[in-house]
Amino acid sequence: MELSTTVVELRYALDTFFFLISGALVMWMAAGFAMLEAGLVRSKNTTEILTKNFVLYAIACTVFLLVGYNIMYVGNDEGGFIPSIGALIGTQAEGADHSLGSDFFFQVVFVATAMSVVSGAVAERMKLFSFLVFAVVLTGFIYPMEGYWTWGGGFLAEAGFSDFAGSGIVHLAGAAAALAGVLLLGARKGKYGKNGDIHPIPGSSMPLATLGTFILWMGWFGFNGGSQLALSNFENATAVGQIFLNTNAAAAAGAIAALIVVKSIWGKADLSMILNGALAGLVAITADPLSPSPVAAVLVGGVAGILVVFSILAFDKVKIDDPVGALSVHGVCGVFGLMVVPISNADASFGAQLFGAVVIFAWVFGASLVVWGIIKATMGIRVSEEEEVEGMDIHDCGVVAYPEFSSSK
Repeated sequence: MELSTTVVELRYALDTFFFLISGALVMWMAAGFAMLEAGLVRSKNTTEILTKNFVLYAIACTVFLLVGYNIMYVGNDEGGFIPSIGALIGTQAEGADHSLGSDFFFQVVFVATAMSVVSGAVAERMKLFSFLVFAVVLTGFIYPMEGYWTWGGGFLAEAGFSDFAGSGIVHLAGAAAALAGVLLLGARKGKYGKNGDIHPIPGSSMPLATLGTFILWMGWFGFNGGSQLALSNFENATAVGQIFLNTNAAAAAGAIAALIVVKSIWGKADLSMILNGALAGLVAITADPLSPSPVAAVLVGGVAGILVVFSILAFDKVKIDDPVGALSVHGVCGVFGLMVVPISNADASFGAQLFGAVVIFAWVFGASLVVWGIIKATMGIRVSEEEEVEGMDIHDCGVVAYPEFSSSK
């Protein structure tokens, strides 16, 4: 009896540690988003985009602790639509296989990831404090609501919607919120000509963008692997190994596929597209990184890598300005990832997947459009033309990222 208790305690400790390490890897993705976005915006807006990424993480952690986690998980009935509001995080449940604190930590870093998707899409022309106000609402209410409907056991879970690690719940949600903001915000000055011309706006540092992508790739092992929720027995440990394998395979295939496409179209190896190809593969496989075979994971990632290139071009065609390609990587490829789940997972259905994708997009986009609209009518969401031309670093933060190369005095 004593030995059996000791084994239970060891499993509890191992699964708690697995949650914490996985959460730390996902937290490190915040650095990946910051570096990627800092590399893909112009140097005059670098400090401001770093500030957004740093502070949004702090806001997500605080607001989800006080409000969001309770909406998403505490005291809710299975199959519901309106969540009940439970108590703040408190008593450890008897018989739990990991600590409550580790569970919260693992969940909160996912919330921050969803908000990080937004920052890149609205970069270089959105007011800093308007963005941060929106971050409070998204992380405290909008995301937790759809999180309750799915991972919290609400009506989408009851309908059979399957999203293992969040292609829809995290990535599509972030893209939907971003799209609402982008539509109200408009394009950056000079991005599109009067005759429909598209004028590329190069970022300031491809080394930073590449570093950010590598960090995101690494963090994704915690994102997907940790979503198995346990490691301490044969079945779970085997599953985590498969998830790591498939996650890595999809990212690699996405990068290769994007390289082939851009070389075929332009005759050049466009690094920004290749980076987004890897991220597209990661987003797509996130909906189910366990069920596919490694070869199937390569196919999922490869198709996503092709899809993201044409999606980025299509958004530019309709003059939707997305400096980092977030709408395509996280939105379009998030939907793609959801819809291919039933191919390898017999427990999923195309109808339930489509229903879940539509509900998540409609809720997050609609709610975000309302919130962005209120912020626009009160605080305003776009910087002045003068601020946009001179750069948001000096106006919003008072500090430029590269003073040696700045003409500002």
